[in-house]
Amino acid sequence: MLALILFSIILISPAPWIDGAAVRTVEKNSSAELGGMISASPNTPPRQREIITAINGNAVDNAATYYALEKDIPANISVQIRTNKKTYRLITKKSGDLGLDVYDAPTTNLRKGLDLQGGTRVLLKPEKNLAPADLEILIANMMQRLNVFGLTDVVIRAATDLSGNQYILVEVAGSNSEEVKELLAKQGKFEAKIGNETVFIGGRDITYVCREAQCSGIDPQRGCGTISDGSYACGFFFTITLSEEAAKRQAAATSKLEVVSTGGDPYLSKPLTLYLDDSLVDTLNIAASLKGQAATQISISGSGQGVSQDTAVDDTLSNMKKLQTVLITGSLPVKMEIVKTDNISPVLGKEFVSNAIWMTLLAILAVAIVLVLIYRRLVLAIPILITMLAEVIILLGFAAFVGWNIDLAAIAGILVAVGTGVDDQVVITDETISGESRRTVGWKQKMQNAFFIILVAYLCLVVAMIPLFYAGAGMIKGFALTTIVGVTIGVLITRPAFAKFIEVLVNE
Repeated sequence: MLALILFSIILISPAPWIDGAAVRTVEKNSSAELGGMISASPNTPPRQREIITAINGNAVDNAATYYALEKDIPANISVQIRTNKKTYRLITKKSGDLGLDVYDAPTTNLRKGLDLQGGTRVLLKPEKNLAPADLEILIANMMQRLNVFGLTDVVIRAATDLSGNQYILVEVAGSNSEEVKELLAKQGKFEAKIGNETVFIGGRDITYVCREAQCSGIDPQRGCGTISDGSYACGFFFTITLSEEAAKRQAAATSKLEVVSTGGDPYLSKPLTLYLDDSLVDTLNIAASLKGQAATQISISGSGQGVSQDTAVDDTLSNMKKLQTVLITGSLPVKMEIVKTDNISPVLGKEFVSNAIWMTLLAILAVAIVLVLIYRRLVLAIPILITMLAEVIILLGFAAFVGWNIDLAAIAGILVAVGTGVDDQVVITDETISGESRRTVGWKQKMQNAFFIILVAYLCLVVAMIPLFYAGAGMIKGFALTTIVGVTIGVLITRPAFAKFIEVLVNE
């Protein structure tokens, strides 16, 4: 038990003195990415993530300090960012935004679930059950879609309920729920048509999508302006490269069209219409010079709007980013239905952490008081408290080792495991004390009696937890897993260690 406690502390690697802001996501084509910064990998242990410690010589203590310094940075200047790994020099593209999503530097290797760090959880249901191979393709496509969009701290896993229905559970740390829903709920079927003929589709027909500043962004020809209701609208553009097969289809379709002119440049009689999930995105006139030509370079456009020009620009660029993502990744194999969406703020997550710690300490204190009152021997209560703490530390060490997220369900499982441990320790203590009057009963027989009860209770609890792996589409799987692992550690490690404690104390 002592060896496991030490090993667990090493795995958890507590460092409460750490300051700074850890990098979660680096936006595509942002000042930070162009300066060489990269997004964190979801598999990177928390303590090994890149942590920003200073901006232009000003210390960064936490995420709030980082954002306070960032908002005062003007556009088109050089900015020095120092991290725990290296120093970067960036050229800002716009004021108050370096393109980084950060959070308070982690002080342990424990991974926090969304309940404790904030973010978005979406439960999706495919329109039909998929074969295991198709389900893997679906999850891979969804992961690629989120990564291309710039979201990296992502967990996607399949789940089922007790009725056999399939679900996909997606958890994205620190992300806006609308962005995630837009990317995942829609199938993302992109089609470009000339008349009723589809000339190319997203994914397989598109070999390259430009996301660099020189060939994507706010359309300089359309710009931004006010519309009838007083709000603002902006246009975007980006270029794509078609496969040779798609270019030939487009050439065949345009060769049948007539050239028309209304006083400006001549164009073909039918436009190129763009559809996303069967909804019209944009209509583009085709230049007369492209008639019958197998052009591989195509310019895609669209728009966005907002109550102000700044919000219109943001909405336009967001729409462009979503469309680029769909064109790169292609459509999902099936349509998805949103069953449940949870959006948890980081502030609320911090409150959950604080409350969970206090509730755990109060629970341990309450148990200690009850034990002292019942046994009236402090020397018997102390080993129980030591064992409780040992179980918590070993269980957290296991979580750090396997990269398992600690959320509210997992914390509830830890409390259940510890509570079960106290119950077992009381059984051991009672069997030992009641056996003192029966001198003919040996120590080994006392422990056999106690551990028979403990083992039966353990098996019953494990059997009861197994259905919870599937209940609620796997959303309370963490509770079941934590409970099973916790009681298993107890039965194999801490309960026998506690029995040795009691043997020494009683013999003395």
